[in-house]
Amino acid sequence: MKFAGIIFDFDGVLVESEYAGNRHLAEYLTRIGHAHTPAEAMQHYMGLSGRAFIDAIEGRIGTALPEDFFAERDVENQRVLAEGVGEVAGAVAFVRSLPAEFPRAIASSSTTHWIRTHLRHLGLEDAFGEHVYSGKEHVTRGKPAPDLYLHAAAAIGVAVADCVILEDSPVGATGAVASGAHVIGLCAGTHCPPDHARVLKAIGVQDIAADFGEVARLVGL
Repeated sequence: MKFAGIIFDFDGVLVESEYAGNRHLAEYLTRIGHAHTPAEAMQHYMGLSGRAFIDAIEGRIGTALPEDFFAERDVENQRVLAEGVGEVAGAVAFVRSLPAEFPRAIASSSTTHWIRTHLRHLGLEDAFGEHVYSGKEHVTRGKPAPDLYLHAAAAIGVAVADCVILEDSPVGATGAVASGAHVIGLCAGTHCPPDHARVLKAIGVQDIAADFGEVARLVGL
């Protein structure tokens, strides 16, 4: 292995949740008079969470979101939690291929409940142990700040400079690069547009991987 530890983003890296979530968001915004395509929703809001997510939407549409937005999002989230979503192609096999003792963590903008529920759907509930970290729960500043990655690296006992981070979103990649880790921009999810690699490279990621086979080569598996 070329690195001493690995940190995964979650949505869009291990699970195919990004496109479905942004499609639902785009449909809602369009319905209330602010036309969005799924691609536009991903471009402007992907990787954000909490207040930063709401601020980005309200800043773009120029008004406060209606109260029913939060109820609709909750209904959709509960549906997805119950039904599950598929893996990003090759993600489960890649995680299972890591040596059992190799330090690893998840650092995601989603809640730990969301992450752990989907890990169970994927059959990976035992793969990360206690090392599942949320930008909503474990740090004051979520992505694009580097704090969550620094927290995860410290928790697994590896200097962040010796870690590799897998990120798919521009917001996440920004924080990952700022952390000082080696960053692989993963363009394996169905939500990634044709120019996604260019966008991530412009942010400063060191490598691009189109699939988990390429990730395995880059990390030395």
